[in-house]
Amino acid sequence: MEYLIGKSEISIIVLLTIISIFMTTCGTYMLSKNDRIVFFGDSITELAVKPNGYISLIRQAFDQNNKTKNVKTIGAGISGHKVPDLLARVHRDVLSQNPTIVFIYIGINDVWHSIIPGTSGTPPDEYKAGLISLVKQMNKRGIRVILCTPTTVGEKTDGTNPLDSKLDEYAAIVRTVAQTEQVELCDLRAIFIDFLKQNNLQNIEEGILTCDGVHLSDRGNQLVADTMLKMLRR
Repeated sequence: MEYLIGKSEISIIVLLTIISIFMTTCGTYMLSKNDRIVFFGDSITELAVKPNGYISLIRQAFDQNNKTKNVKTIGAGISGHKVPDLLARVHRDVLSQNPTIVFIYIGINDVWHSIIPGTSGTPPDEYKAGLISLVKQMNKRGIRVILCTPTTVGEKTDGTNPLDSKLDEYAAIVRTVAQTEQVELCDLRAIFIDFLKQNNLQNIEEGILTCDGVHLSDRGNQLVADTMLKMLRR
């Protein structure tokens, strides 16, 4: 049987082909060569500039693309830091860098330190207020802010990690702040939980996405890098 294709149908096919080629070759990242990306956080981010760390993996991805090889990536993570610490150094470590994009990945120590002797966590209301303050300071400068939910303190999937409920509470705070302040959300906690449910069939405490229940393994770094790169393709 013979089918005839009209001119209008040919035009649509040509247009779709052009769009497909553009998305494949030119539209990988919604970035410009002048973009400066700061990754703001704690030890997870501090370690991310090392080989196989998520910032290094993002850098490698950028270097393979002519459009993004000149994009600047800046790690601004310090071990042990919580939201109040980020507030204290936001001007020095972030705003002074004149970033166009900032990933804020904080919350593990705000929760975890509540059960570590000699340290203290951050109360939920203070955590929320601190995030709002950080976002507002960046919004005033026209910075694209991407808020990340805290990931894990223990990788068990049956709800028996001691801080699961508290991490869920703080992740919910991040989601609320992202919505009310109209900034983007990178829901790493939800992504980690989903990944572990599919890949941690033995319900082990660590060794899949983390090396100690908190700090990222190579696999965890790759998952974070892939997730953040997807955000930058929007």
